[in-house]
Amino acid sequence: MILEPGYENDKVGKFDDISGIAPLQTVLFDIDGTLCHSESLHYLALKELLPTIGFNNGIPFTKEFYVKNFSGKHNSEIEVSLFSKDHDDAFKLKFGDDLFEIFKRLAVEQLEPVKGLNKMCEWIKKRGYKRAAVTNCPRKNAEFILKTLGLTDFFDVLVIGNECENPKPFPDPYLKALQLLGESAAHAFVFEDSVCGIKSGVAAGMPVIGLTTSNKDQKSLLEAKPAFLIKDYEDPKLWTALEQLDNLA
Repeated sequence: MILEPGYENDKVGKFDDISGIAPLQTVLFDIDGTLCHSESLHYLALKELLPTIGFNNGIPFTKEFYVKNFSGKHNSEIEVSLFSKDHDDAFKLKFGDDLFEIFKRLAVEQLEPVKGLNKMCEWIKKRGYKRAAVTNCPRKNAEFILKTLGLTDFFDVLVIGNECENPKPFPDPYLKALQLLGESAAHAFVFEDSVCGIKSGVAAGMPVIGLTTSNKDQKSLLEAKPAFLIKDYEDPKLWTALEQLDNLA
């Protein structure tokens, strides 16, 4: 893999804050659990559909099981947990379509942005920073969520994990976003909510601000080496860091 400009191996995992990227030029976001509280809806959709295919002998699984085994992961990884060798491609395709329809039904009434997201987006737009949405979820899911949130036009680029050489936790999706934007990791940071996503952003040479919206196990998030963790986009810790960036710029 050819690494994008700004990727520095000696910096990976050593970001204690985001001040070192000044001047800031680019902000990258994951989607599920980072822009909106969609992980709970994915969980409910799976919980509704999985008993119909005999998963776990029809016994419902817990939210903790979902976070550990599914949250932030690419579909190919999830399929290993869900399907046996008896399930052919047609079965998997129908399962995916059915799951998406259940998710859409739930999202129409229940999808909510993470608190303070609009404030964060306005801050970015006012300063003219480039932005990308980078996700492991399928393109149709990502486009549906962005449309529902009214953010389709906010993002300059949408990068899908399975359209890259390797999905998250590899750095490829974030490196591809930087390449498409014509920007450097040296002046960018990432918002993520999963262990898988944080590892991806850090491996791409950028500081990652982790959100605790989906995974309440802060220990596992911290082990992925984010710059710091926030509750949501109204967290004072975030705005203190952003004010510092403004002052440095």
